[in-house]
Amino acid sequence: MTMQTIIQLLADGLIVPLVLLAGYALLFRVPSKHRFEIYSRIIVAGLTSYLIAKLLGSVYQPSAARPFELLGALPGASYLDNPGFPSDHALFTAFLTLAVWFQTKQRAIATVLAVLTLLIGAGRILALVHAPIDVIGGIVIAGIGALWYIQPRNSHLKQSMAKNAKS
Repeated sequence: MTMQTIIQLLADGLIVPLVLLAGYALLFRVPSKHRFEIYSRIIVAGLTSYLIAKLLGSVYQPSAARPFELLGALPGASYLDNPGFPSDHALFTAFLTLAVWFQTKQRAIATVLAVLTLLIGAGRILALVHAPIDVIGGIVIAGIGALWYIQPRNSHLKQSMAKNAKS
Protein backbone atom coordinates (compact mmCIF):
# COMPACT_ATOMS: atom_id res chain seq x y z
CA MET A 1 0.00 0.00 0.00
CA THR A 2 1.50 3.32 -1.04
CA MET A 3 1.70 6.40 1.16
CA GLN A 4 -0.73 8.18 -1.18
CA THR A 5 -3.30 5.39 -0.70
CA ILE A 6 -2.94 5.60 3.08
CA ILE A 7 -3.40 9.38 2.99
CA GLN A 8 -6.48 9.04 0.79
CA LEU A 9 -7.94 6.42 3.17
CA LEU A 10 -7.36 8.78 6.10
CA ALA A 11 -8.75 11.82 4.29
CA ASP A 12 -11.76 10.23 2.61
CA GLY A 13 -12.16 6.58 3.58
CA LEU A 14 -12.43 6.91 7.36
CA ILE A 15 -15.57 9.00 7.02
CA VAL A 16 -17.58 5.84 6.19
CA PRO A 17 -16.90 3.96 9.46
CA LEU A 18 -17.29 7.23 11.40
CA VAL A 19 -20.75 7.85 9.93
CA LEU A 20 -21.80 4.22 10.47
CA LEU A 21 -20.64 4.20 14.10
CA ALA A 22 -22.23 7.59 14.84
CA GLY A 23 -25.44 6.45 13.12
CA TYR A 24 -25.53 3.32 15.28
CA ALA A 25 -25.03 5.34 18.47
CA LEU A 26 -27.62 7.96 17.55
CA LEU A 27 -30.22 5.42 16.43
CA PHE A 28 -29.80 2.78 19.13
CA ARG A 29 -28.29 4.55 22.16
CA VAL A 30 -30.64 7.51 22.45
CA PRO A 31 -33.42 7.03 25.04
CA SER A 32 -36.53 6.22 23.01
CA LYS A 33 -38.96 8.39 24.96
CA HIS A 34 -36.73 11.46 24.47
CA ARG A 35 -35.75 10.95 20.84
CA PHE A 36 -37.75 13.86 19.47
CA GLU A 37 -36.15 16.33 21.89
CA ILE A 38 -32.65 14.93 21.38
CA TYR A 39 -32.89 14.67 17.59
CA SER A 40 -34.32 18.19 17.44
CA ARG A 41 -31.35 19.48 19.43
CA ILE A 42 -28.92 17.61 17.15
CA ILE A 43 -30.53 19.09 14.04
CA VAL A 44 -30.41 22.62 15.46
CA ALA A 45 -26.77 22.16 16.52
CA GLY A 46 -25.85 20.89 13.06
CA LEU A 47 -27.66 23.68 11.26
CA THR A 48 -26.11 26.26 13.59
CA SER A 49 -22.62 24.89 12.92
CA TYR A 50 -23.20 24.79 9.16
CA LEU A 51 -24.61 28.33 9.04
CA ILE A 52 -21.71 29.73 11.08
CA ALA A 53 -19.23 27.88 8.86
CA LYS A 54 -20.70 29.23 5.65
CA LEU A 55 -21.00 32.79 6.99
CA LEU A 56 -17.46 32.75 8.38
CA GLY A 57 -16.11 31.17 5.18
CA SER A 58 -17.73 33.90 3.09
CA VAL A 59 -15.99 36.71 5.00
CA TYR A 60 -12.69 35.05 5.97
CA GLN A 61 -10.37 32.89 3.89
CA PRO A 62 -6.79 32.56 5.11
CA SER A 63 -5.70 31.75 1.55
CA ALA A 64 -7.34 32.09 -1.84
CA ALA A 65 -5.92 28.72 -2.90
CA ARG A 66 -5.68 25.28 -1.39
CA PRO A 67 -2.27 23.96 -0.28
CA PHE A 68 -1.88 21.64 -3.28
CA GLU A 69 -2.50 24.59 -5.61
CA LEU A 70 0.05 26.73 -3.80
CA LEU A 71 2.62 23.91 -4.03
CA GLY A 72 1.82 23.01 -7.64
CA ALA A 73 0.97 19.44 -6.63
CA LEU A 74 -1.99 17.14 -7.22
CA PRO A 75 -4.65 16.87 -4.51
CA GLY A 76 -4.43 13.69 -2.46
CA ALA A 77 -8.15 13.52 -1.66
CA SER A 78 -11.53 14.74 -2.83
CA TYR A 79 -12.35 18.41 -2.35
CA LEU A 80 -14.84 21.06 -3.37
CA ASP A 81 -13.72 23.84 -5.68
CA ASN A 82 -13.56 26.57 -3.04
CA PRO A 83 -10.78 28.06 -0.90
CA GLY A 84 -11.43 25.50 1.84
CA PHE A 85 -12.01 27.36 5.11
CA PRO A 86 -13.43 25.81 7.21
CA SER A 87 -13.05 22.14 6.38
CA ASP A 88 -16.47 20.59 5.76
CA HIS A 89 -15.04 17.14 6.61
CA ALA A 90 -13.74 18.36 9.97
CA LEU A 91 -16.99 20.22 10.67
CA PHE A 92 -19.18 17.22 9.84
CA THR A 93 -17.12 14.61 11.68
CA ALA A 94 -16.67 16.81 14.76
CA PHE A 95 -20.41 17.55 14.73
CA LEU A 96 -21.23 13.83 14.75
CA THR A 97 -18.66 13.14 17.45
CA LEU A 98 -20.07 15.87 19.69
CA ALA A 99 -23.65 14.74 19.06
CA VAL A 100 -22.78 11.22 20.20
CA TRP A 101 -20.74 12.49 23.16
CA PHE A 102 -23.40 14.81 24.54
CA GLN A 103 -26.62 13.09 23.50
CA THR A 104 -25.85 9.41 24.13
CA LYS A 105 -23.21 9.59 26.89
CA GLN A 106 -21.51 6.64 25.17
CA ARG A 107 -17.96 7.68 26.07
CA ALA A 108 -16.22 4.72 24.40
CA ILE A 109 -17.98 5.28 21.09
CA ALA A 110 -17.43 9.04 21.28
CA THR A 111 -13.73 8.50 21.97
CA VAL A 112 -13.39 6.28 18.89
CA LEU A 113 -15.23 8.95 16.87
CA ALA A 114 -12.92 11.66 18.21
CA VAL A 115 -9.85 9.66 17.16
CA LEU A 116 -11.35 9.09 13.71
CA THR A 117 -12.15 12.82 13.44
CA LEU A 118 -8.54 13.72 14.23
CA LEU A 119 -7.23 11.13 11.75
CA ILE A 120 -9.53 12.45 9.03
CA GLY A 121 -8.37 16.01 9.77
CA ALA A 122 -4.72 14.92 9.60
CA GLY A 123 -5.45 13.08 6.35
CA ARG A 124 -7.00 16.20 4.84
CA ILE A 125 -3.86 18.16 5.73
CA LEU A 126 -1.48 15.45 4.47
CA ALA A 127 -3.51 15.21 1.23
CA LEU A 128 -2.86 18.96 0.78
CA VAL A 129 -6.54 19.76 0.36
CA HIS A 130 -6.65 21.73 3.63
CA ALA A 131 -4.32 23.82 5.72
CA PRO A 132 -4.29 23.13 9.48
CA ILE A 133 -6.33 26.31 10.12
CA ASP A 134 -9.12 24.93 7.88
CA VAL A 135 -9.38 21.72 9.94
CA ILE A 136 -9.09 23.53 13.27
CA GLY A 137 -11.75 26.00 12.11
CA GLY A 138 -14.16 23.17 11.24
CA ILE A 139 -13.71 21.53 14.63
CA VAL A 140 -14.06 24.81 16.54
CA ILE A 141 -17.22 25.76 14.65
CA ALA A 142 -18.72 22.31 15.38
CA GLY A 143 -17.93 23.03 19.04
CA ILE A 144 -19.81 26.31 18.84
CA GLY A 145 -22.86 24.48 17.45
CA ALA A 146 -22.52 21.98 20.31
CA LEU A 147 -23.41 24.73 22.78
CA TRP A 148 -26.99 23.54 22.22
CA TYR A 149 -26.06 20.38 24.15
CA ILE A 150 -24.73 21.96 27.32
CA GLN A 151 -27.74 21.61 29.62
CA PRO A 152 -30.55 19.10 29.08
CA ARG A 153 -33.81 20.95 29.64
CA ASN A 154 -35.48 18.58 32.08
CA SER A 155 -34.39 16.21 34.83
CA HIS A 156 -36.27 13.23 33.32
CA LEU A 157 -34.02 13.44 30.27
CA LYS A 158 -30.91 13.55 32.48
CA GLN A 159 -32.04 10.46 34.42
CA SER A 160 -32.92 8.55 31.25
CA MET A 161 -29.59 9.41 29.67
CA ALA A 162 -27.69 8.36 32.80
CA LYS A 163 -29.56 5.04 32.86
CA ASN A 164 -28.83 4.52 29.14
CA ALA A 165 -25.11 5.22 29.66
CA LYS A 166 -24.91 2.44 32.27
CA SER A 167 -26.41 -0.16 29.91
